Amino acid sequence: MRHQKKGRKIGTSASHRKAIFEGLARQVIMHERVQTTEAKAKELRPFVEKIITLGKKGDLHARRQALSVLHDRETVHKLFAEIGPRYTDREGGYTRILKIGPRMGDAAPMALIELVK
Repeated sequence: MRHQKKGRKIGTSASHRKAIFEGLARQVIMHERVQTTEAKAKELRPFVEKIITLGKKGDLHARRQALSVLHDRETVHKLFAEIGPRYTDREGGYTRILKIGPRMGDAAPMALIELVK
């Protein structure tokens, strides 16, 4: 019997979860902040930080790896042109999660995940 890898299920299949995090990571890179549930934000943080580390490397291989995850050339360009160079002196901790209270409809705990300046 297979066991689940590290991380939350968030009520979806593995392929849907992967698509959610790829889309959220794209939005964090493009808009530098995203409002989502706390569980998704906590799972998204290591995903985004690995992508930003690729942006810091700046070589062709890292660019292709980022493109295989983000699937958007404009986002990858912003990652390597603006965001990666911004964090050259920083070893990690590129994102911050701020809790913003319950969602109006179902009282799900919401959070804001944003890039640290």
